[in-house]
Order: sequence, then C-alpha cells, then structure tokens
Amino acid sequence: MVHQDIKSRFGIIGNSPLLNRAIDIARQVAPTDISVLIQGESGSGKEVFSHIIHQLSGRKHGPFIAVNCGAIPEGTIDSELFGHEKGSFTGAHEARKGYFEVVDGGTIFLDEVGELPLGTQARLLRVLESGEYIRVGSSKVQKTNVRVVAATNVDVYEAVKKGKFREDLYYRLNTVPLRIPSLRERKEDIVLLFRKFVVDFSDKYRSPGIQLTEDAQELLKNYSWPGNVRQLKNIAEQIAVLEKERLVNAHILSHYLPVENQSTLPMALKDQSKENISERDLLYKVLFDMKKDMVDLKKLVVELMQKGFNQGTMDQNSPYINQLYQEIRPTSPSLAAEDYGLNPNPTITIHNPNQANGNNNDYLYDTQDVEEVEESLSLLDKESDLIKKALKKHKGKRKAAAQELGISERTLYRKIKDLNLD
Repeated sequence: MVHQDIKSRFGIIGNSPLLNRAIDIARQVAPTDISVLIQGESGSGKEVFSHIIHQLSGRKHGPFIAVNCGAIPEGTIDSELFGHEKGSFTGAHEARKGYFEVVDGGTIFLDEVGELPLGTQARLLRVLESGEYIRVGSSKVQKTNVRVVAATNVDVYEAVKKGKFREDLYYRLNTVPLRIPSLRERKEDIVLLFRKFVVDFSDKYRSPGIQLTEDAQELLKNYSWPGNVRQLKNIAEQIAVLEKERLVNAHILSHYLPVENQSTLPMALKDQSKENISERDLLYKVLFDMKKDMVDLKKLVVELMQKGFNQGTMDQNSPYINQLYQEIRPTSPSLAAEDYGLNPNPTITIHNPNQANGNNNDYLYDTQDVEEVEESLSLLDKESDLIKKALKKHKGKRKAAAQELGISERTLYRKIKDLNLD
C-alpha cells in the first residue's frame, strides 16, 4: 500500500518527508508481531499510527483497544490491565477481566506508557516476554496473545537513567522505534491542514468559508504549535465559528494564537515583558534573587565582624544596607512614624558598640521613599498559586495544565488533592 492510499484511508494530511518516513516504518512493521514504541509530542497523532499498525497487520480482524496509562489511578491500573478476582481488594464484588484478557488475539495501544508504576512495568514485561500474566488476587497463571503498541510524549531513556522506567522494559518495547514529527517540523503541511479543518468545520456549522492572506499563512507556518495538530484543529474551529471576517489576515489570526513563551531562564532575559514569562520562570527568578541576597548579606556580616563598624565599610555597603531597610518592617517607634511621613527626611541609624563612649560612631542612611514589601516565600504557596494559574489559563483542563507545569497528569491530580484545590 503506497503513501497516498494510507493517508486517504486514515485521514492523514501532508507531504513532509519526516511524515512519509514515519508512515513507511509503520507500514513495514505492521505485518510482524514486533512491539513498537511510538514517540512524539502531545497532539502529533500517535494514536493514528497505532491504528495503521493494527489495520495493516494480521490481527486486523481481532480487537483493538487504546488505554491511556496516565489517566488510570496507580492503585487500580493493575486491575484494569490484568483483571482481578472477587474479594481481592475493597470494592471487588465480582471477578473482572483485564484488557490483556479481553484483547486476546488483537492489539493493545498503551498511550503515555512512561506513566506506568514500576510494579506494573514488571508485569507488563512478563506479558511481552512470555505472554503470561496473573490477575490481582489470584495465583493462577494465564496466557494471552496480544500485540503491544506503546506511545509516549516524554524521553523514556531519560526516565530510565533517573530510575523511573525499567531499562529492560524500555528495550523490549523499543524493538522498533517510531518517531512522529511535530507540527513545527513539517511547516509545509500546516496550511494544508488548516484549510482541511476549516472546510470541515464550515460544513459542520454551515458557515461561510475562510481564506488566509499571505501574511496569515506565514504566521501559521512560523508559530511553534506546542499542541501540534490538535491545537491547529482547535484554532481552525474557533475561527470558523467566531470570526466575522472571512478573509483572515495576520492581525486577525494573531488574536486566536496564544502568546508564545520565549523565556529560557536561568539565561538572561532581554526585551521580554512580564506577560511573556511563565510562572515557573518567575519562581526560578525569585529563588535566584533570594540566593544572591543571602550571599551579599553573608559577605556584609563577615566584613563587619572582621573590620568592625567603620566609615569605609558603611560607605561601601550603603546601597545594600538601604535596600535591606526597604525590605524589612521597622521595629522602632520612631522609624514607624517616619514610614507615615511624619519626618520629611527619614533616616536609619546604625550604632557602633565597639567604639569608646563619646565618639560619634553612628552612621545615618537615607530611607526616604521606603516601600514596604511583604511577600510569602513559602514554596507550597508558590506551588498552589502556579497550579491555580495553570488551571485558570487552560479553563480547568487538567491535562493541558499538567503539560504547562511540566508534570504528569497523575501528579497534578495528587497535588490538587493534597493542596485542597478542588
């Protein structure tokens, strides 16, 4: 079956060499029973390739099931995959077949396989090597004949090095690696996909067609598309439904594209507004500034202990001393009065107790225009705020929020529960 036949059958649009290479690999490996690990970013179409492999294989008349490993709680995933016996755990009122038993003779697609707990990984490895598994709460070994196609949007080899994924399972799944290119790697296909989606949605909602100007097409091609094909389809649907102008230029299109985050902290930021900096980058910056302040403070204390209170030391460190005063609430009644503007020229006095009495060893520092800043430095508070902002940004969609925060969806569910954010 040639490329165009496969694309027409499975609804794939594009002529990118990387896309054609992925189709070639899927077509060649499909007739075998080799395990396949599909790697690609979220929204790039990994599940479509799992259907290609199944439909072009000798198992095409057998069952096919797609399982999102990241969406199943850790406590029940063994039961979901391998089944359980009656009474094996609380709530197990009857025996239940697992996916590997139900799909016997067919294909099982394990999406987000990198989210599997280590214990479940060991069970999966046994199925791959011998076709044997044991139901939860049972001691009877059962056999199954299932082809496993796995997918992940994370670097599994990095997870192996960190001890979060079994190395033997990685090599067993990765017999044939299949990488799906991201949308930004196939820029020549972006406009084609957009036109297809717009036509589909215009027909669905009975709205006039949409046309793109040249500058709008360039904007589409140069956007990074972190959500890949899924995000492009979402943008096309929004424009088909909401946009009154049917000739869309770059200015109109820009209103539908989220602002891109170009921050690369801890590298230096240049010409970036606060709106373009992610919450995580802001947290990093706060922590780096705190560390720098602590180092400066330690140097000042050591210098004062070694040299004592002298005019040279005070003059050299006066900017930092004034900065410290601005960030700390005054405890002296006279200083508190200065904060309320009762003294037109407020100052802070540092006394030198090591000099003889009678000498004028007090150093005055200007504290005018002091602004009191109080900010919680609790990491729990910061974490809670970031999770709230991510959920608000993605309108409560936890999977998108988890990707924004750089954590798994299961971890996000746990943190929402631990921080009482429901």
